Amino acid sequence: MSKLGVNIDHVATVRQARGESHPDPVNAAKLCEQAGAHSIVAHLREDRRHINDKDVWLLRKAVKTRFNLEMSVSEDIVKIACRLKPDQATLVPEKRKELTTEGGLDVLRHSHRLKQVIKRLNQKNIIVSLFIDPKEKQILKSKELGAHSVELHTGCYANAKTKLSKECELKKIQKAARFGKKIGIIVNAGHGLNYKNAKPIAKIKEIHELNIGHSIISYSIFAGLKKAVKDMLKLVK
Repeated sequence: MSKLGVNIDHVATVRQARGESHPDPVNAAKLCEQAGAHSIVAHLREDRRHINDKDVWLLRKAVKTRFNLEMSVSEDIVKIACRLKPDQATLVPEKRKELTTEGGLDVLRHSHRLKQVIKRLNQKNIIVSLFIDPKEKQILKSKELGAHSVELHTGCYANAKTKLSKECELKKIQKAARFGKKIGIIVNAGHGLNYKNAKPIAKIKEIHELNIGHSIISYSIFAGLKKAVKDMLKLVK
């Protein structure tokens, strides 16, 4: 069975919209763990648009399962990760103006910088994963650079508009997962997965963990909104 890592970035997004102290992503992490999540994921972006420095330090102390820090390879963020020592660091491409991560790292193109960062993180006993497109050459290079695992970008699969194109993208992920398993690297997957499209990915036996955030946080608004209103009504009455 695939494991589940829950990304709590958008709990912080709601908080930042008002500049308040709530909702608290640390409390969200605790609830996710209580519900059975196998890891907690948070992306410390360079512009700190949601998760901030204080959050990651509090999460490092609070998370009991595994804390997976998504991060770019910018020097500022790498230094923070080396001090923070999360259980895992997932290196992702990052553009300032993007709404969300738009694709996988080009490991071949940026191999020199990635090798340096992976080495520094490994020296701090931090497991390193690379967020990449489901391509064999990217997986192989990730292995050569010393990455412990890869996370296959499932965005093209999730955004496919037709049944045929979705099946085509699924086959690419299946093939990449089999190749990763064959060469001895742990294979995870994530991006754009939701309650309608996650099951076919979870069925790929070579995939170790799915990392899902936005759809879970979005669904939780409605799954828990009725109770929230009832509890407030009790207080008002």
